[in-house]
Amino acid sequence: MKNTLIALVIIAIIVFGVYLFIKSPSRSGEVPQDATTDIAETQSGDRTEEATIADKEKTIIGKSIAGRDITAYHYGTGTAEILFVGGIHGGYSWNTALVAYEAMDYLKANPNIIPENVKATVIPVLNPDGLQKVVGTSTVKFAQADVSSSQEVQIFGRFNANDVDLNRNFDCDWQKDGKWQSKTVSGGSEAFSEPESQAVKNYIETRNPKAVVVWYSAAGGVFASSCHNGVLPETLTLTNVYAKASGYPAYEDFNFYEITGDMVNWLAKKKIPAISVLLTNHTGIEWTKNQAGIKAILEYYAK
Repeated sequence: MKNTLIALVIIAIIVFGVYLFIKSPSRSGEVPQDATTDIAETQSGDRTEEATIADKEKTIIGKSIAGRDITAYHYGTGTAEILFVGGIHGGYSWNTALVAYEAMDYLKANPNIIPENVKATVIPVLNPDGLQKVVGTSTVKFAQADVSSSQEVQIFGRFNANDVDLNRNFDCDWQKDGKWQSKTVSGGSEAFSEPESQAVKNYIETRNPKAVVVWYSAAGGVFASSCHNGVLPETLTLTNVYAKASGYPAYEDFNFYEITGDMVNWLAKKKIPAISVLLTNHTGIEWTKNQAGIKAILEYYAK
């Protein structure tokens, strides 16, 4: 009887051992808990690395009133940042956003044109809500066929979702009631009252770019900036460099009508060289001209 009991115990131990062997992670294909943790950490690390790379290529600098991203795209790795801005007047000047998108394609396809000491940054759409009204998108390159043919809609697209003209919302001669040609437009409740202008203000004050080029339409020329303290010598040089390369005429000031709260004039107040490049009309991007201007500016800032 005693021998039988011992035999049963031995058999039970053997059976249990076989069961454990079969259920072990290495036999069943299951991943041990520690290994799962290691894989999760590795995958998380990969995602972090990818995010870091993405962060180097673009920066979401803020959001519009309607919550749309305002994005800056970066090309090159130098410390001297040259900033190009389109779409401040949204769908009314939709061709300025297209010029900016063309510039992005050009810089991406031709990284060799960016000097080693330079970083070129493009904000293609500073007024995404205004552009959305007219072309139906604010985050990707669009086609001219996407543009609303309604002049009324295009004019409506000049303003942000608060019905503010963003180029009347900066801190140089700011006024609540601004002028656009013969029309009275809103400059906002105060300078930088709008999230879009606040976003680019914060970006510029943080990054302190070497120079800024802003595309507008339509007058056909390159205009220097100032805010009651004369044109900075570097701004005058910037104006002439872009004008000579592009073929646009150069002007030391914009005097067609009084402008308050202008972005490039605020940059002059901050002592940052800045120019306005006004396309000839509201439908063409004049890419050959602007490509030459961009290339000349980059070459000028090369060490």
